[in-house]
Amino acid sequence: MERNPMRRQLAVMRQSLFDQGYLDEQFIQLEELQDDANPNFVEEIVTLYYRDSARLILNIEQALERKPFDFNKLDCYMHQFKGSSSSIGAKKVKAESTLFREYCRSGNAEGCMRTFQQLKKEYSTLRKKLEAYFQLARQAGPMQTACRPN
Repeated sequence: MERNPMRRQLAVMRQSLFDQGYLDEQFIQLEELQDDANPNFVEEIVTLYYRDSARLILNIEQALERKPFDFNKLDCYMHQFKGSSSSIGAKKVKAESTLFREYCRSGNAEGCMRTFQQLKKEYSTLRKKLEAYFQLARQAGPMQTACRPN
């Protein structure tokens, strides 16, 4: 049992990200790459993800404004976005990306629009949760080792 109350709070917050389905195994794999030489590795990777993915979201928004939809282009953008999201373990975002791509393949414009709105919501929610998590992690100090969620 963790003695430091801030560490305990951090562990509970981290576990909730898995329990609520926001993160998957890939996030743990990133944590396992973090070490004393690069103690902020995971936060840096997530920061890069949000910086780079903002461009992809903008590209998708612009493509959705053009009629008729270019489903191949939309699918290509979402393929890139899904890969980036998978690399940090963004489980709900990845699921919405998969659904969006299915709608692209079937030519379902309404499905694309609806799913993209849900994707942006999940993306934003995860960002806020991870920002709070990393802020608390910085306050709590370095962790010993990564551990698998219960």
